[in-house]
Amino acid sequence: MPKLRGEAFWRETLRSAHYVVAPMVDQSELAWRLLSRRHGAQLCYTPMLHAQVFLRDANYRRENLYDEACPEDRPLIVQFCANDPEVFVQAALLAQDYCDAIDLNLGCPQMIAKRGHYGAFLQEEWDLLQRMILLANEKLSVPITCKIRVFPDIDKTVKYAQMLEKAGCQLLTVHGRTKEQKGPLAGVASWEHIQAVRKAVNIPVFANGNIQCLSDVEECIRKTGVHGVMSAEGNLHNPALFEGRNPLVWEMAEEYLEIVRKYPCPLSYVRAHLFKLWHHTLQVYQQLREELAKVKTLEGIVDVNRELKLRCQEEIANQKEGEKPKEGLPFFHWICQPYIRPGPKERCRENGDSGTEKGVRGKRALEEEEDGNSELLSKNKQKKKLRNPNKSFDPSLKPKYAKCDQCGNPKGTKCVFNMCRGCCKKRAFKEVADCPGHGLLFKTKYEKSLSWQHSQRGIQTAEISQRGDAEVGETAVLKEAGDS
Repeated sequence: MPKLRGEAFWRETLRSAHYVVAPMVDQSELAWRLLSRRHGAQLCYTPMLHAQVFLRDANYRRENLYDEACPEDRPLIVQFCANDPEVFVQAALLAQDYCDAIDLNLGCPQMIAKRGHYGAFLQEEWDLLQRMILLANEKLSVPITCKIRVFPDIDKTVKYAQMLEKAGCQLLTVHGRTKEQKGPLAGVASWEHIQAVRKAVNIPVFANGNIQCLSDVEECIRKTGVHGVMSAEGNLHNPALFEGRNPLVWEMAEEYLEIVRKYPCPLSYVRAHLFKLWHHTLQVYQQLREELAKVKTLEGIVDVNRELKLRCQEEIANQKEGEKPKEGLPFFHWICQPYIRPGPKERCRENGDSGTEKGVRGKRALEEEEDGNSELLSKNKQKKKLRNPNKSFDPSLKPKYAKCDQCGNPKGTKCVFNMCRGCCKKRAFKEVADCPGHGLLFKTKYEKSLSWQHSQRGIQTAEISQRGDAEVGETAVLKEAGDS
């Protein structure tokens, strides 16, 4: 059967999917995909898989794809990150029998993607991307798709999309944010960019960004003309988003936990999902938040979920008539609803803006705050403070370390060279010396080696001598026998 392309691929293979669950690392596993499909999702992506690891590690393939094969979980697109055409295609060949298409991740903006040189950090390398997609389009039996982020300039974004289409991409998902828009700086996704791409290409386009409820989906399709809409965070906080419902949190949580019993996944995934579902409630019941973070078994998570449900039901029973949701929420905290990510904190340091925009405090500025006011600490440090109230983040109270003579790192207090372990190891190896302070015994081991070699030579010499004496004796005996 010939490989379907473009519109035909979207209509027949993907069944004209409009509602799409995004690829999410450690979050779009089989159990969550099945829950989302039960509540309106028509197409799902796997979490991003590393092509290099997928190619070399059979356990990774089995745990992340092969063992998750399920008839209910179709249509399904497998997403890879890669930066080498051959590696990408070889990994895709191992995955193509378990999915309906292969997606190349060109949208991940995280630092790990920058270090690994993949995701959105390939968006300037058009020659490489063309080679990857051309080769995949030629070798694979399933279509190749791409998920991208936009450039600040609309025209460049359009040319980028057209280049991918020309190379062989059969469906394009456009996240309407640049690679710099992430975390507290995410801001609003640009549907204008998405609309421009949709008009410029002849392949199906999915939109991603600003999707918190079903009305957002409908508005996005109307304004941009895309074929479908992808949701990530909106789906994590409300799996029934595509049904247009806002169910009780415990209903979704209990249904998800039942699916996990049938299709197990790492406990960290389950915990992360419950943190998202119960996000607003856990702001009220901080103690249960701590318990959820500490539990080590699925049954423990089920117990915490049950306790959260009971607390909410008690609150509902004691609710006064006409009472409204607190904290500016659209619904009461026990109802699935969007989470609006807060922007950067708007406070300047007294001595200036530290290289960031005026009035915007960066993460580094938060870390340098004094310990006196916990409100000025980063969220991560506030959590540490909660676990250990005596912990101090005041830089002036940090212990002072003597520095290595070579690199400036803290030196070993008992190092014979006054260096850190790394520099000490290099010098001790070069000079065949010992440093007991760092447990480095190059000289001792070398001397032992020489001693052993000397003893071995002595043993060999003695054996040769004995063998020679034996041969002389044997010759003498034979000679005497001949004379007689």
